[in-house]
Amino acid sequence: MRRLILVRHAPTTATRSFALPADEPLDEAGRDAAIAFGRWARTWSGETLSSPLVRCRQTAAAAGLPTVRVTAELAECDFGGWAGRTLAEICADDPAACRAWMTDPLVGPPGGECLDEFSTRIGGWLDDQARRDGDALAITHGGVVKAAVIHVLGAPLDAFWRVEVTPLAITELHSHDGRWTLARVNDHGPPGDGWLSCS
Repeated sequence: MRRLILVRHAPTTATRSFALPADEPLDEAGRDAAIAFGRWARTWSGETLSSPLVRCRQTAAAAGLPTVRVTAELAECDFGGWAGRTLAEICADDPAACRAWMTDPLVGPPGGECLDEFSTRIGGWLDDQARRDGDALAITHGGVVKAAVIHVLGAPLDAFWRVEVTPLAITELHSHDGRWTLARVNDHGPPGDGWLSCS
């Protein structure tokens, strides 16, 4: 069995302003939140993975997680020329392009990944993970978690926009014989309830 715990990184200036992120660091409040998360996350004894982007690596470091393996497949969607801009700005500048991106999974931001490409990347990584055993915790991004949820459920791609994933929220997946089940999503379980203990 593979138990995979996906954790969205701690907050950044972009998450607070509802911007499509570039490779930005945690802000001060985000570092504090990651440290608080680490008071119970550092008891984790399974495999630990991280997106290569700065905010994820900083979350893992501030949380005091054990040896972290950087995993390219866990990177957020490439937002191309829209990275660092708020959705409101993008929609005000080019409402047709913004609408197309949010309604057609084959349309991506200028120079970036479309939802179909992004979801295929995450689905391929999950399929590989499903063939493994043991426990893994991955510090990653909201988009990665949303793509993972729709892949596990076999949901249509437009369901991506209807999954909420907040900073430092837990999504837990279990794989039995190569098939995933969804154990929890967007959970901020209280410290001490044992959800991070290896079973």
